[in-house]
Amino acid sequence: MTESYLPFARPHLEEAEIQEVVDSLRSGWITTGPKVQRFEKDFAAFLETPFALGVSSATAGLHLALLALGVGEGDEVITTPMTFVATVNAILMAGGTPVLADVDPRTWNISPEEVERRITPKTKGILPVHFTGRPCDMKKLNDIAEKHDLFILEDAAHALGSRIEGEHVGRGKGRKRMGVFSLHPAKNITTGEGGMVCTEDEDLAESVSILRQHGMSKGAWKRFSSSGTPEYDVLLQGWKANMMDIQAALGLHQLPRLEEFNRIRRQIVGRYLRELEGCPGLELPAPEEKGTLHAWHIFTPLVLEKRRSALIEHLRNLQIGTGIHYIAVHCYKYYQDRFGWHREEFPQATRISDAILSLPLFPDMSENEISRVIRGVRSFFEGTSA
Repeated sequence: MTESYLPFARPHLEEAEIQEVVDSLRSGWITTGPKVQRFEKDFAAFLETPFALGVSSATAGLHLALLALGVGEGDEVITTPMTFVATVNAILMAGGTPVLADVDPRTWNISPEEVERRITPKTKGILPVHFTGRPCDMKKLNDIAEKHDLFILEDAAHALGSRIEGEHVGRGKGRKRMGVFSLHPAKNITTGEGGMVCTEDEDLAESVSILRQHGMSKGAWKRFSSSGTPEYDVLLQGWKANMMDIQAALGLHQLPRLEEFNRIRRQIVGRYLRELEGCPGLELPAPEEKGTLHAWHIFTPLVLEKRRSALIEHLRNLQIGTGIHYIAVHCYKYYQDRFGWHREEFPQATRISDAILSLPLFPDMSENEISRVIRGVRSFFEGTSA
């Protein structure tokens, strides 16, 4: 009997989300409106931060946050090569210059020591990425930022629910601090597409609120609802990056399930770590650091000895999907040509990039599906039948 195809990720949607979307469609209010406001309020309460602003994507959120933080022509922003290209592209969209700092060989997160080495008089801020949901060393990064008067914008796209000493990452705590989360279908909760910008700074929050809707002083809900007025002004050059009610309709019911989703993810990861331990040719992710909680957006072992492509093909033949998250930014031709980056410049990120592979991980995985993945991986390295 042929097994059905197992994707590496799949969103968990229930009837409540469907009915909430239907309610939005029937109401006639499908763009930014009351449900976005409710979702923003719920999100802020969950993170214990005063401001959460819904946007069309995490990429848009990073872009607008960088603009709010004052990034422009000639400003350097230090970030990691082990990320999706959206992180670097957001810096470019804001007019800044991305500067890469290599990653820690154990955590695969940006190395604070490498960050400090890259600081110049042009450095405006630091953009760390909580890779796969593992919290960065924020204490060291905050110390560096304070020492050099830099902003910190956390790319928390992978890290909704991740914590350090019980405190959520990405909540934008402190002066010149912001965080951005992704709500893409592959993430720990979803609004279809979408993102959330978080901060404690009211001025930064107000800037993002204006920037996300063409620079207007009032959004559509404040202009066209029964309690609104149509007059508005344009305060600055803005963009079109607002979240819609039909997106927030999903998030309103996804967010209350996040902790349960993440608990299941940790259980699946626990099985992977136990049952793939000692597998020849496979380097497993390091255990969580003391005092942290890892959201486990993705599970990404390293496939050694240049055997990744062969393992991908082996698992595909077993109807098991995989992903590569990510090829390091400096390994792409466009960025090499534009910035002169080369593979040898960031040896840790290059090593990880050449070997990383995402195995299936999502809350709806059955015990049989988890076992299929483990058997499939082990059979490849051990030369046995799956």
